[in-house]
Amino acid sequence: MTLPAILDASEMGIIFAIMALGVYISFRVLNFADLTVDGSFVTGGAVAAVMIVNGYSPILASLAALIAGFFAGCITGLLHTKGKINDLLSGILMMLALYSINLRIMGLTLEDGVSRPNIPLLNSDTIFTKVGDFFNSIGLGDYGILIFMIIVTLIFKFLTDYFLKTEIGLSIRATGDNQRMIRSFSANTDGLIILGLGISNAFVAFSGALIAQYNQFSDVGMGIGMIVVGLASIIIGEAIFGKKTIARTTLAVVFGAIIYRIFITIALNQGILDASDQKLVTAVIVILALVLPKLIDKQREKNRKAKHKLQGKSNSKANGEGESVA
Repeated sequence: MTLPAILDASEMGIIFAIMALGVYISFRVLNFADLTVDGSFVTGGAVAAVMIVNGYSPILASLAALIAGFFAGCITGLLHTKGKINDLLSGILMMLALYSINLRIMGLTLEDGVSRPNIPLLNSDTIFTKVGDFFNSIGLGDYGILIFMIIVTLIFKFLTDYFLKTEIGLSIRATGDNQRMIRSFSANTDGLIILGLGISNAFVAFSGALIAQYNQFSDVGMGIGMIVVGLASIIIGEAIFGKKTIARTTLAVVFGAIIYRIFITIALNQGILDASDQKLVTAVIVILALVLPKLIDKQREKNRKAKHKLQGKSNSKANGEGESVA
């Protein structure tokens, strides 16, 4: 595998890491299986692409994508908390609604506003074209995007660490651990869930905006399976680097996204996988990572009980022999 291929995989992985941080907030912190991610990822890309094509700054377009994702997540939270809809179903409903909304958003580039499935950005200035121009001017053109994305992703990582240690952040973590308990302390758990999902999908949409600019197009199907990619990044990172503290866990999520992307790229380049197999392999990784720890724990518990039972028999036998001698 060549160095340029590794660099490309690392760049994609570090961009996806922001999305994985968003999934971490909903899946791990809030304990909420939020399928809105597959829709809000595209929303971010669609909003950014439309604004860039219409002449807005790529930075402003990316921030607008972040805000759009925040509102999408908040609506999912409202469906769950106020509409009393199951968490999984509320995410599915929002994801379905966003599919049509995203088509409408991308249709705003046309005069008649008709829905369209994609927007090309080949002839438009994006964040990455500007970043590339800057790093080319200082002789670091090959590594410019990677350096820039490391800085941006670390900013999101440290902001996440800081937020989760604030009073509101701790309340969100407590809500994910035990919603009934935190409600007994008069905390507004509904508001905390809505806020947490809003922040989660804001991260996801921002990542979608960056991916659209990196690939130089936005497509309505580019968000399919993003929730599984995010989960794979979290699980891989936690398995390798651990999750003792928040700071360590968020760093593990970032590295997990990069490792996942490099692994997929190597498999594709070596002919081990076809491009059509990527989602299947991701799903298998997540299934194994979720099932194997439970099977291992179950086997350890079984072995522990068997050991205690064996020790109990040995002690009983020893006591019986002692009584016979007496």
